[in-house]
Amino acid sequence: MAFNLKFLAAIAGLSIVAAVSLEEMSLDPCVAIAGKKWVAPREVRACYSSIMVDPALKTNILDVITKTLAFHTSVNYEIRAPEPFTLDVHEDIMADLAKYRTKRYDSDYDLHIELSRALKRFNDAAFVNYLPTPLALLTAPDGTQNVHIAPEAFTVASAEFADEIQFWQDSLPGSLKGQLESLSGARVLSINGREPFDAVNANAAIAGSYQSLGTRQNGFFSSYSLTSIGWTYLLGNFAQQALPLDDSVELTIQRVNQSIAETIVLPYRSRIGAIKAFQDRSTYLANNCVAVSGTNGVDYYGSTDTTSDATERPVATYQQQPNIPASVARKHSLNVVLDASPLTDVVLPPVLVPSLPSAPGSRAAAQFYLLEDGKTGVLALGSFSDADYNTFLNGLLAGLVSLKSQGATQLIVDVVRILRYRTLRQELRTMM
Repeated sequence: MAFNLKFLAAIAGLSIVAAVSLEEMSLDPCVAIAGKKWVAPREVRACYSSIMVDPALKTNILDVITKTLAFHTSVNYEIRAPEPFTLDVHEDIMADLAKYRTKRYDSDYDLHIELSRALKRFNDAAFVNYLPTPLALLTAPDGTQNVHIAPEAFTVASAEFADEIQFWQDSLPGSLKGQLESLSGARVLSINGREPFDAVNANAAIAGSYQSLGTRQNGFFSSYSLTSIGWTYLLGNFAQQALPLDDSVELTIQRVNQSIAETIVLPYRSRIGAIKAFQDRSTYLANNCVAVSGTNGVDYYGSTDTTSDATERPVATYQQQPNIPASVARKHSLNVVLDASPLTDVVLPPVLVPSLPSAPGSRAAAQFYLLEDGKTGVLALGSFSDADYNTFLNGLLAGLVSLKSQGATQLIVDVVRILRYRTLRQELRTMM
């Protein structure tokens, strides 16, 4: 299949290339997006959809997936998962793969989506679409919870999308034009004319990664992550799509300090990522969609070469862990979540970064803190992976000993990629 993961985590946009004829662009829609950083999602879909299915490649992909999954006992388990996942997981992947062999697809893009969603229905584990309005689930003083545009949305978007933020400013209707910042913190009353949690649950049905419904629901919202390079911001599946699935979203909102509901339509924009340059469909495929060293794996037990860095393997880009040397990864195996997009590098706004000093033993994606009550320790653990396995384990021990020596009698372990249940009062006070 032409859409390898390296490609899908890479591109994101398109407009029209000036020096090319309309006739040429109509025959090859990939020409229109070549060399552009930002484009409309429909232009990306046009390029994707112009790539036809190669029967030999399709057969090879289905063969590889089928033979690989045959080694997994979870294939049978997932057909009828036990409690507490009885209602959430019921996927017969082998039966689906058998159907796909004879099914006709209009494009390679359609085949990619079919395979991606089939595997994600296991619920255990580019072109990128963006909105400037990540969402958060906030708790009001009376204990009720509602969906809001994240109070820090404009701060994040104006920093991460500085070269495109004006497009969204100009897209707002009437008196709201140029007032994108005023949307931050707004309560979301509906998404595309339906209750907000209808959209949350629709996303959970195709998100994959985790069996727990609650965890997949959380992925719709903004959050944070601790990586080896520090704290980063997660936009969530609403504001960041790994594929150009939607062109726009209609939101009915109630802005902070306003009593009336307003309906707006915000366009998604697609941004190109780490992809090799191309001029048209054929150069796109040749430069980004062919097997390379590291694509097809190695004999894990027969190979003695452990010096190459894991980042040389395209799959490493999508593993939700810090870059790990191949020698370490081979010696200390771990299950690692594989996502449709690379680890985020969106900067977490300073106001959300922990202000407490890190305790001794803190290292990379494992940070220790002692809360102001003097008795509660916190371990913020962003990953179980580390480039130095023994130093990582010794750091965990040193951090726990340090917290105990400072008087901590209880410990909160924050696995970091959890939903932020912050209080609405706290959020609005920060904004105003």
